Amino acid sequence: MTKIAVIGAGAWGTALAIALGRGASHQVRLWAYEKEVVESIRANHLNEPFLAGCHMPERIEATQSLAEAISGAEIVLSVMPSHHARRVWTQMKPLLHPDMLLVSATKGIENESLLRMTEVITDVLTHGDGSFQPRLCALSGPTFAREVAKGYPTTISVASADAALCTQVQEAFSDANFRLYRNDDVIGVELGGSVKNVIAIAAGVVDGIGYGFNTVAALITRGLAEMTRLTVACGGRAETMSGLSGLGDLVLTCTGGLSRNRSVGVELGHGRKLDEIIAGMHGMVAEGVLTTRAAVGLAHSHRVEMPIIEQMHLILQHGKQPSDAIRDLMNRPLTKESALFRN
Repeated sequence: MTKIAVIGAGAWGTALAIALGRGASHQVRLWAYEKEVVESIRANHLNEPFLAGCHMPERIEATQSLAEAISGAEIVLSVMPSHHARRVWTQMKPLLHPDMLLVSATKGIENESLLRMTEVITDVLTHGDGSFQPRLCALSGPTFAREVAKGYPTTISVASADAALCTQVQEAFSDANFRLYRNDDVIGVELGGSVKNVIAIAAGVVDGIGYGFNTVAALITRGLAEMTRLTVACGGRAETMSGLSGLGDLVLTCTGGLSRNRSVGVELGHGRKLDEIIAGMHGMVAEGVLTTRAAVGLAHSHRVEMPIIEQMHLILQHGKQPSDAIRDLMNRPLTKESALFRN
């Protein structure tokens, strides 16, 4: 029996714990920051604050103690919001050892450093006291937490430069309803899973304003071009953006009603202010709001043109009116469709 620690009990972390706890082959411990989450799981086998209505297998143990969650774990799966990743991994570091297999399922980019999540983890674990080189993979793909928790057939990518680690995670996590595909392009898998959230907010804006399918299709297509340009500039592969963690995740979050990022965009399109929208989410996180500034920073540092991302940054951080942003996008200088870095 594989002992797995899931660090982060939001909707996505809870859904992954449910998927891993469905069979008899894993012992799953789920760490939650919130006391009420632990109490809800222990009392009713439900995470009422973040994934209400999705029953959790009784074999899943919930705890507020990182030490208790990680003790004896063979695999540590991190699912905390990106802006908490460095702090939580720093707290976890003394509890980890080099033989553990570490998996990051957080979709985001650290704003201050512009590092992807596996880079943040590596930075924490390879510097200072108790340092070691981690055995590390990234997990990303088109997933709504509620559908994973309900056992709907789902496919996702696991990425590492070490093929053996990918295979180990693939075999441990896959079951009849949750299928993993191996990928060695960690950069592409992580950037796809992060930047698509910004495009999803834009797709919500389009819907909130009241535009139709033409506009959404154009946004998804040109958004994918921007994601691909950034990925290639950062050292990833263009073909990764045609896969699960690129196009697959982009289409899901831009069109699916369960997307928190898209929902934020819808409300922006209706004219609501971002602070008001975030306050109404009751602790839920729309990673695209946090990722926008980092994506713009990466684009500038690599001299990549990303006009949709730039306009979303102006909307989210500077209060630009969504209708003005769309007007400015449509009135950019005319150009050819295919261009790698500037378009």
